Amino acid sequence: MGALPVYRWRLAPDGLATRRQLRALGLRPGGQDVTAQIERPRRRRGPLIAYLYSIEQAKPVRPMTPAKWAALAKANAARRTCPACRLDAGYVISPSLGMCGACAFPDEQRAA
Repeated sequence: MGALPVYRWRLAPDGLATRRQLRALGLRPGGQDVTAQIERPRRRRGPLIAYLYSIEQAKPVRPMTPAKWAALAKANAARRTCPACRLDAGYVISPSLGMCGACAFPDEQRAA
């Protein structure tokens, strides 16, 4: 494979899309190689680079199976469960705290 064509930001030809753009169309790259890339210049660092894929070669997104839905629900429930009190906090627990607000700040909860 040779060098990839590089396009400036917002100047890519029609028929090419990023992963996010493909997803918005209900598509996925489907194993195809990167067709080109776009660069968005930044002032103090190197440019942002996004890879482009051919829309014609893209495949439809695979549908969610009941097993995948169940696994996703279980993972989200685990993110809401406080490891200290083992209760569902009703929100995703912050990784920086590592526990629900009631367990992290017990004095503030009693004062309220």
